[in-house]
Amino acid sequence: MEDPANQPLASVNETTWELLERPSTATLATVLAKHDLWNVFVTGSLPLSPGRRMVGQAYTLRYLPAREDLDHNLVFDNSKDPQRLAIESVGPRDVLVIDARGDERAGTMGNILATRMVARGAAGIVTDGCFRDSPAIAEMDIPAYARSPHAATNKTIHHPVDTQLPVACGGVAVFPGDILVGDDEGVVVIPRYLADEVALAAARQEHKEDFILARIQAGDPLAGTYPPDESTDAQYEAYCQENPPP
Repeated sequence: MEDPANQPLASVNETTWELLERPSTATLATVLAKHDLWNVFVTGSLPLSPGRRMVGQAYTLRYLPAREDLDHNLVFDNSKDPQRLAIESVGPRDVLVIDARGDERAGTMGNILATRMVARGAAGIVTDGCFRDSPAIAEMDIPAYARSPHAATNKTIHHPVDTQLPVACGGVAVFPGDILVGDDEGVVVIPRYLADEVALAAARQEHKEDFILARIQAGDPLAGTYPPDESTDAQYEAYCQENPPP
């Protein structure tokens, strides 16, 4: 497999975007494990507003630890600051992924920048650090995931250094253009070249698991039901005649 950082972005079918609105991050993680991809869940980043769904492509922003000679004055140059350039670059279907090294001692961005992202139609924000103004961001029309809130501004701890390069977020390698799906459990990262295949497999797996769950709720034992034996598979095939899978 060639380095995805050096490859042009693969196209993603429109149907794939629709299919990714269905499965849970747990189901997606299972499907990715079948591709030998085990480290795909952004550890520690939780939704500010549960009940929202996020599907989009990664636009990456990387922070280094702040350095006093560069960041002590808290001046933000909109023409050069990588954070500000990222905010003005994201658009529809983009998820801003902020590598904050898991450091929770300052926010990575606040509500004014998040408001600008909403105006640009961005699909979400994910960081392994914190947000400031998190109560206001939680009320905005944009899914946002972080470890915790923190009132301090970013440059007290973070120095924005570059955009659209591979980053680490919550222990997961994220490449620009990777597909991110978020639900109430958190965020899963899907390599872009696998998106079409994974989306269809996950939607079909969830369709079958819904059937299995209904059988367990009806009193069937685990043995023969989960995982399904030939009899349960036959029942599922009959079920699919009236309830076709994706």
